[in-house]
Amino acid sequence: MTDVFMNTYHRLPVTFAKGEGSYLFDVNGKRYLDFTAGIAVNCLGHAYPPLVKAIGEQTAKLNHVCNYYQSDVSAAFAEKLVAACAGMKRVFLANSGAEANEGACKIARKYSLMKHGPGRHTIVSLRGSFHGRTITTLSATGQDVFHKDFGPFTEGFVYVQSGNLAELDQALDKNSVAGIIIEAIQGESGIKPQDSAYIAAVAKFCAERDILLIFDEIQCGIGRTGTFLAYEAYGVQPDIVTLAKGLCGGVPAGAVLAGEKTADTLSTGDHGSTFGGNPLAAAAGFVVLETVTNPLFLKEIARKGNLIQSTIRGWNHPKITEIRGRGLMIGADLTVEAWPILEACLAQGLLVLSAGKNTLRFLPPYTINDAEISEGLAILKAVLA
Repeated sequence: MTDVFMNTYHRLPVTFAKGEGSYLFDVNGKRYLDFTAGIAVNCLGHAYPPLVKAIGEQTAKLNHVCNYYQSDVSAAFAEKLVAACAGMKRVFLANSGAEANEGACKIARKYSLMKHGPGRHTIVSLRGSFHGRTITTLSATGQDVFHKDFGPFTEGFVYVQSGNLAELDQALDKNSVAGIIIEAIQGESGIKPQDSAYIAAVAKFCAERDILLIFDEIQCGIGRTGTFLAYEAYGVQPDIVTLAKGLCGGVPAGAVLAGEKTADTLSTGDHGSTFGGNPLAAAAGFVVLETVTNPLFLKEIARKGNLIQSTIRGWNHPKITEIRGRGLMIGADLTVEAWPILEACLAQGLLVLSAGKNTLRFLPPYTINDAEISEGLAILKAVLA
């Protein structure tokens, strides 16, 4: 492994050279079953033939055009994306989740300024949330562990505890708050789905006080939970939605979608992105949308997730205290630290993730089959033993 990279990652001792379906292969040819999908990025697995074909064909035609103009493929992708996200009217195409969340915060603050005047710019987020690593999205992230050493932060962010309605009511002050940003399922803090009654209360407060409801669907969206967007399971309609990770199946991309209230908030020059709407990403994203918006495909994601959860529950393993999640976004709480288990799985040819100190996280590609699920879970069970 090279040592020229900055020391920003706790890298495991493996270097990958290629992937195929649900497997990755290291430089020595050893095969690993992938239950990570690049942290929910490679949603269609590795070297998915339609994705490879679309990217290759697009490379031969047009790699980049600046946003003075449109490309045919980015226009087609944008139209398909807006159509897939119920209630959304316009989209801004970006490069990453952090960039998408920055855009959402800008939209919320400008909307509130235009509608209600200055002084109403606070963004509320939940404790345990994760919204990115820029200075502003770190400000929105409700976990102290990510804040260490990087202050001062962008002002105007406050945190509330999910489930505490009294605290929520007080925090959503109609005179100072522009929006609230929520992950339907928190990923980085341990795969924690939001309570339905709490989300209903958030939506009610927002509607009554003209506070924008923003759903961060960066990890839990694009089919990951068995619905195209995770918030669909709660029966609410957000004003802004952010996407990234699996959006283009492995090609860097992000998106901010605006609903009826916010569709026309940004004007020429208010926001931009050099690589946003890149034709290569758009070509890949079109394939992802063609695949993932299929109701039968989404039903299979839900079924496979239920298979994983029911199998692990059936073990009644003393080291597993809880298994939770939706679709192929699953967390298992352990009585021991997760990282040594992760390392042991790697040695046996299984890639899994951690989320916090004691939670294993499973985010396999949607294309994984039942036999591969059984293979991976057999390795996990043996490691836990």
